Amino acid sequence: MSFEAAVHAQAIEIGRLSLDMCARAGSGHPTSALSITHLVTDLMFRAMRWSPEYPDFPTSDRLVLSEGHAVPAVYAAAAILGVHVGKPGEERRRLTTDDLQHLREAGSVLEGHPSPMEGFPFFDAATGSLGMGLSVAAGLGKAAKIDGLDRRIYCIIGDGESREGQIAEALDFIADCGLTNVLPIFNCNEYGQADRVSGQQSPETIAAKLGAFGFDVVTIDGHEPAQIRDAMDRFAEASVGEGRPMAVVAKTVKGWGCPSLHGAGWHGKPPTGEALDRALRELDELRLELTSALGSGDQFTIQPPAESATQPEAPGDLPPLNEYMRRLDMEAVIHSGRLATRKAYGLALRALGETNPGVVVLDGDVSNSTFAETFAKAHPDRFVECKIAEQNMVSAAVGMAAAGKVPFVSSFAKFLTRAYDQIEMGLIGGANIKLVGSHSGITLAADGPSQMALPDVAWFRALSTMRDHRGNPGCYILQPADAYAAYALTGVMAEYEGLCYMRTLRTDTEFIYGDDQVFNLGGFEVLTEGRDVVLCACGYMVQEANKAIELLDKAGISATLVDMYSIPFDTDKLLDVIAANGGYAVSIEDNYGGALGSAIADALVDAGDAFQLEQMHVTRIPKSARTPDEMLEMCGLTAEHITQRAMNVLQVV
Repeated sequence: MSFEAAVHAQAIEIGRLSLDMCARAGSGHPTSALSITHLVTDLMFRAMRWSPEYPDFPTSDRLVLSEGHAVPAVYAAAAILGVHVGKPGEERRRLTTDDLQHLREAGSVLEGHPSPMEGFPFFDAATGSLGMGLSVAAGLGKAAKIDGLDRRIYCIIGDGESREGQIAEALDFIADCGLTNVLPIFNCNEYGQADRVSGQQSPETIAAKLGAFGFDVVTIDGHEPAQIRDAMDRFAEASVGEGRPMAVVAKTVKGWGCPSLHGAGWHGKPPTGEALDRALRELDELRLELTSALGSGDQFTIQPPAESATQPEAPGDLPPLNEYMRRLDMEAVIHSGRLATRKAYGLALRALGETNPGVVVLDGDVSNSTFAETFAKAHPDRFVECKIAEQNMVSAAVGMAAAGKVPFVSSFAKFLTRAYDQIEMGLIGGANIKLVGSHSGITLAADGPSQMALPDVAWFRALSTMRDHRGNPGCYILQPADAYAAYALTGVMAEYEGLCYMRTLRTDTEFIYGDDQVFNLGGFEVLTEGRDVVLCACGYMVQEANKAIELLDKAGISATLVDMYSIPFDTDKLLDVIAANGGYAVSIEDNYGGALGSAIADALVDAGDAFQLEQMHVTRIPKSARTPDEMLEMCGLTAEHITQRAMNVLQVV
């Protein structure tokens, strides 16, 4: 019985530390932590192959805590083990039990919910917004399969959060991909925040659902060391096979070891004072009961990870678009002078697949529309079909990024809006992901507003107004106006470490640029120089604004056209351009407001000079139209409308 006694002793110590750190912090979730102490003990002290000195070693097994609020248990175990901590770029040090006293402090590496970028590299991704962790684990598992690594990925999921639809998406994905190296562990402690979980989230029902998904399900008592050990050992054997993926349903007690903390009412409410003293006494009494067989020589042995795999080749340069199209017998396209930006994106992906071994592409059942299929056909081993499950797709990309990949995530721009929470959590965790939304804006026309991305730029633009952990804009929004821009900007995204979002178009557009044009994050391009007013356009609207330039010229107005392909942009440079045109500007975009026009307005306000701006964007809910021109007319965004608004800002009748 010495093994059981040793596990109980360690679990109780983890529980004590969890209670104490949350009490000192004045917040936290110690009862949730108490429910996973035995699981954490077996994983971190025995089952996982990893190194406390190098917790993010490339070949080590990984633990994803989807139930992020239970993290005090992991922090306690990490302090006991002396896990090395520190923010990226900083010298690391051993975590100590004294550090636990600073849980949730502004200067502490111990966040209220897990975040590797704040100095706890044991975790691969930020969690806490529930339902995402299993998708992250699946991404880590898929990346390991691609790389041929024998890594095991463990994910602890709360029973309450299992109701989130993304959990079902992730289970489907794991089964589809045959990810036997990923182990979902459902912590069934029967309580959520307000009260008991639904009967639909009972251990029996969860087990039945997992069986229906195609998993080999093992139900255990989550506080019985031998049962946990046997389940983890069974997974270790099965993880290298080609059979069904495995899942564990662990029946646990919220507030285990402390009867005074059982039931509802203690979620996110750490006991203090007499309540804390009582809970600690209860744990001490349980220690005497469960650890009497503990021998002085009983200890755990952590298995080290495998030696690091061979480093991938350094990325090569993206070939020029004309050269690449000629290689693919697309000479006729070059001579046509037109190509949709979504198709250019597909070509860039294929070329990146040849020059950058780290690039992987995920798509949600629309690869023949996003043209991610161009990559899929050339590099099927690095293409991941996620089907119609955008939230899982984004979080899986977060996991793949944590494994060192450069994931491009493609879907209709409209459908990516379903994953805003997942995108933001990826940003919080420092994920290096690239999002590409096709069929953006109103020029989609015939499919109608249910398929059009219209508020997307405003949302991503909010992320661009802050700085990420690396000191860069939280997100770069890229809106290429032609194929050359889309192709080049795809390559720029691959080279950049951080979140990017690019919008591509369904319709073919005329070539504006050539292979000699250089595109940079934060840049813009002056296409036509005038002296009276600046037209600041992006994406498809650059094409329409170019027509307006001719109409304005006929009216005797000399206009400057600027392709604002990036948000954020070089503010000072743009202010100089507008100042050279009398301080007059018109912003033109094919989405709802709060986007490019607002970004320019903020820059003008901050400058404090006498500038005047007219904002043109979609101001109504569109409906279907047969052609892009009809749609632009409907929404007041034709070249004629642009001309009139420019004359308005100049007060020309």
